[in-house]
Amino acid sequence: MRQVVGKPSRERRGRARRAIGLTGIAALLPIVLAGCSLDDAFYLGWPRTRPTTQSEQMFDLWVGSTIAALVVGVIVWGLIFWCVAAYKKKDSDTELPRQTKYNLPAELTFTALPFVLIGILFYYTVVVQDNVTELSDQPNACTEVTAFKWNWQFTYTDENCEALTGADGQPVTETGDSDYIPIIVVPNEDDVRFVGNAEDVIHSFWVPDLLFKRDLIPGSEAQTTRWEVDFNSEGTFVGRCAELCGAYHAFMNFEMRVVSPEDYETFVNARVEGMTTPEALELIGQDPYATTTHPFNTDPASGEAS
Repeated sequence: MRQVVGKPSRERRGRARRAIGLTGIAALLPIVLAGCSLDDAFYLGWPRTRPTTQSEQMFDLWVGSTIAALVVGVIVWGLIFWCVAAYKKKDSDTELPRQTKYNLPAELTFTALPFVLIGILFYYTVVVQDNVTELSDQPNACTEVTAFKWNWQFTYTDENCEALTGADGQPVTETGDSDYIPIIVVPNEDDVRFVGNAEDVIHSFWVPDLLFKRDLIPGSEAQTTRWEVDFNSEGTFVGRCAELCGAYHAFMNFEMRVVSPEDYETFVNARVEGMTTPEALELIGQDPYATTTHPFNTDPASGEAS
């Protein structure tokens, strides 16, 4: 069969098209199998909402670190592939290429450069870590968090973290159980403090959208942990236990409601006057029950997956 010199044959063009198609399928396959959109894929699994100043700082640190790692990776891969292509043995080669034992400038560069990169990453990590763990002299709001097998109790307090007393003379608390998801309500303002404890085993307070978790360890007052966040938007966020704490660890869910400072004050006053959490939430125009998660049936014979 006659073939025009310089033009690829139909068979070769077909192979090229198939190779391009397979490459495109291979690139899209991980996204399709993961059930993610292309937009979601670039978030690398991190939540799209960042309701606190601290979560924004941690997200920026993560993205910056990832970009730096990709830049280093591209440079290394580029050098590897360039060496493979430039120094590939040719059919006309009859001798080994000249062997180079030492290259002092290259060795100094590739020894010093990682230390520079590590130093930069360490600096920004320390800055963000200090901001995330900083405590103010006087918080604007404070809530006690108590974890137990296998649920949560939230105690509302004043700015000095002293428990508020309700109409029945008891502390104002919100306690979850197998049939009820507890809801913690916090104001949308800076310096919102949490004081955490555990009653039995190690648990971990985790709100994924906050990009933050804190272990709660049982024991004496010395084990009490405190942290603060600066909220910058209102919303509803699911909370979980991030420490494997026993048989029903997966059922330890709660919900965080971030409301305006005025609504928060109205909510807390309603709780002090004797209203339940659902009643106080309805008073400020909120859904009375959790919307981000639901109770699981803890009966082993129920057949309901956790």
